[in-house]
Amino acid sequence: MSKIKIFLILSGYQLTWLMCVFGELVYQSSFPGSISGIIFLLLFFINSNNKKRSFNIIFFISIIGYLFDSILVNLRIYDFNTSLNVGVLPIWMLVLWPSFATLFDEILVFLSKYKLIALMISGSLGPFTYYLGNPLGLIDINSYFFFFILMIPFWIFLMLFYLNFLLRLKFN
Repeated sequence: MSKIKIFLILSGYQLTWLMCVFGELVYQSSFPGSISGIIFLLLFFINSNNKKRSFNIIFFISIIGYLFDSILVNLRIYDFNTSLNVGVLPIWMLVLWPSFATLFDEILVFLSKYKLIALMISGSLGPFTYYLGNPLGLIDINSYFFFFILMIPFWIFLMLFYLNFLLRLKFN
């Protein structure tokens, strides 16, 4: 994969994340994040070499992530401070999870050679990213103990699921 494509995917995801977060914090609106995510995902799929593979990886990662977030919000482990929800989650989570999952499809493939490092990165950066939403005022963590007890294994599981299952499937 070209370095330009990697840069564009990483930038597209980061821009989507920033627009979701700062759309809520600055404008009290889910619109900037939702629109930037839709645009990023459309551009990603237009330029995808294997659209079926991309769709399947993004679908599975997104569904698992969205369900996990929904469960933790329902259990009152954390709550999002957002302007518009679909169910219990912000509407922009419908584009943020698929935008994040593009990283699994195109960029994180190299981690299959470094599984222990992949699990350590996933188990630390995933929960840390959510935790950073707390001081920003985007998320209220109601139980730090249960937050970390559930988040760390979830993110390790998500990486294991990707490395041991999704990468082995043939989506041609």
